[in-house]
Amino acid sequence: MIETKVRKVGNSAVLTLTTEMLAILDVKEGDTLFVLRGDDGSLKVMAHDPSVAEALAAAEIVMDENRDLLQALA
Repeated sequence: MIETKVRKVGNSAVLTLTTEMLAILDVKEGDTLFVLRGDDGSLKVMAHDPSVAEALAAAEIVMDENRDLLQALA
C-alpha cells in the first residue's frame, strides 16, 4: 500500500501521485488517467487506454442513434 495526501489547490482537492505511483502506472505529468468506482466503493486508477476510448466513442454513437428506444427501456 502506498500512502499519499489530498491537498487543496484553488477550489479543488488534488491527490498527489508519488514518483513510485507514476512509475507503476507508466504515466508522466500531463497524461490522462481514468478513475473507476468499484461496487465496494473503492477507486481504481488506470492509465489512458486508446482501445477503451474507441469503445466509449462507438458506444456513444450507438446510444445517440437509439436514444428514444433506450429511454423507453429505462
